[in-house]
Amino acid sequence: MDTLQHDNHVNPDPYRKGCASRTVLDVIANKWVHLVVCALRHGPKRFGELRRQLDGVTQKMLTQTLRALERDGLITRTLYPTIPPRVDYELTDLGHEVAGLLDNILVWSQHHAAEITAARARYDNRIDEGETGSPRSRS
Repeated sequence: MDTLQHDNHVNPDPYRKGCASRTVLDVIANKWVHLVVCALRHGPKRFGELRRQLDGVTQKMLTQTLRALERDGLITRTLYPTIPPRVDYELTDLGHEVAGLLDNILVWSQHHAAEITAARARYDNRIDEGETGSPRSRS
């Protein structure tokens, strides 16, 4: 049996439980990761700038998100020895590559938000009227 077929690095299969690419999907599918990466697309920013831009993010969540992105090699953290200390966050080449994908998703979501909201309302109205949506209930 050829073991290379089962090696996640040679033949990744995100539908398999042990696939390493799932951990990557876990990171980039996160709302705050998505927004931070897109916010950094046009250049470095300081923590406070990101916090102001990302309405609703807590200091703890932004810190966790930035650490995860740095760990995964998507951003760099540069500490400047000034008083007070200055820290900039910037996308790496890998971060810029994924930013293009995430930016397209962000633009798509902006263009289709009204349609999605309307679909949710239609669904919720059906459920409120007693339709469960399960295949058995339609027979």
